[in-house]
Amino acid sequence: QVQLVESGGGLVQAGGSLRLSCAASGRTFSSGYAMGWFRQAPGKEREFVAAVSWSGDSTYYAGSVKGRFTISRDTAKNTVYLQMNSLKPEDTAVYYCAASRILTYTPSTYPFWGQGAQVTVSS
Repeated sequence: QVQLVESGGGLVQAGGSLRLSCAASGRTFSSGYAMGWFRQAPGKEREFVAAVSWSGDSTYYAGSVKGRFTISRDTAKNTVYLQMNSLKPEDTAVYYCAASRILTYTPSTYPFWGQGAQVTVSS
């Protein structure tokens, strides 16, 4: 099985930065899993934010965060990161990391999910 635990959320002012971490346990990294970040704001559907391939060579971003967010992974530490800069109030959401055999932006293709981390951006 795969277990994912997010950390690093919090409250930040608009224009500020936060870094989310997702610690993985189980067979995640040694089994070739891609990792993704998704977010869900109150009353909205869960949406794709960013994803990284198992090797770390390929990354994908939602248009709304491209140029502001950076996804990366440290295989030795079994950890995936989401560096978030120039944060906006509309970035406020619960952020989830997820693992999948396929590098995609579709939530339904990710079978393993963390519990989520709240990110709140004040104006």
